[in-house]
Amino acid sequence: MALDPLAGQPAPRTVLTNIPRLVAAYYAYKPDPENPAHAVSFGTSGHRGSSLKHNFNEDHILAISQAIAEYRRAQGIAGPLYLGMDTHALSEPAMMSAVEVFAANEVTTVLQTGLGYTPTPVISHAILTFNRG
Repeated sequence: MALDPLAGQPAPRTVLTNIPRLVAAYYAYKPDPENPAHAVSFGTSGHRGSSLKHNFNEDHILAISQAIAEYRRAQGIAGPLYLGMDTHALSEPAMMSAVEVFAANEVTTVLQTGLGYTPTPVISHAILTFNRG
């Protein structure tokens, strides 16, 4: 594997992400349902996309969270929903959007104390522990 020429060097401004712009776009940009590039895309570890490309925006998270709440209700799932966030810049805004939807739907939601970052195995362990009773 070739070594990147920037390895071990400070990143030049041209490759840095403008985090305030990314967060602003999460709330401001609206996906166009007729544009396939704006569609939700799930990867092996969850929703993939960028607010700057209109494919990871608050509208997406609100709709996904509402669908989860409705599915849980239809299936009679009454236990808590465990929700975590990682270090990606949009993780906290997305979590807050999801929490609002779950609260409005009276879904008991469990979050990391202090809104800390939560690795997926920690969420899995909490669910397994809860299900064991």
